[in-house]
Amino acid sequence: MYIGQAAKAAGTTVKAIRHYESLGLLGPVSRQGSYRVFSQRDVELLRLIKQAQALGFRLSELTEAMNSTDVVANWRTVRQLIDNKRTRLAREMAALETQMAHLDAYAERIDRCLEQDPDCVGPLI
Repeated sequence: MYIGQAAKAAGTTVKAIRHYESLGLLGPVSRQGSYRVFSQRDVELLRLIKQAQALGFRLSELTEAMNSTDVVANWRTVRQLIDNKRTRLAREMAALETQMAHLDAYAERIDRCLEQDPDCVGPLI
């Protein structure tokens, strides 16, 4: 199938496919004259790239995983990327929980101050 059909089948754009190809994410794409010809495997790879991006992976991270011709090495790299992403997300979640606790405490201070004196400025200083 040609690039427009592949884009439609994968739920992406022609521009995105060209970009992925320029980054080496797709590997060698078959050609028929000057036209790119995509296989069903290429479409599945495009869907995988799109899904990975939706999960927060950068294209540069994916390029690292797709550069080898060794499929097992590729999947091991992807697995490591997933583990790294999970670790970063866990840290970010902990930081957000701490921030939420601080916001809750500050809101409580404001509420207590307002209960005691509607014109209070204590917690804001």
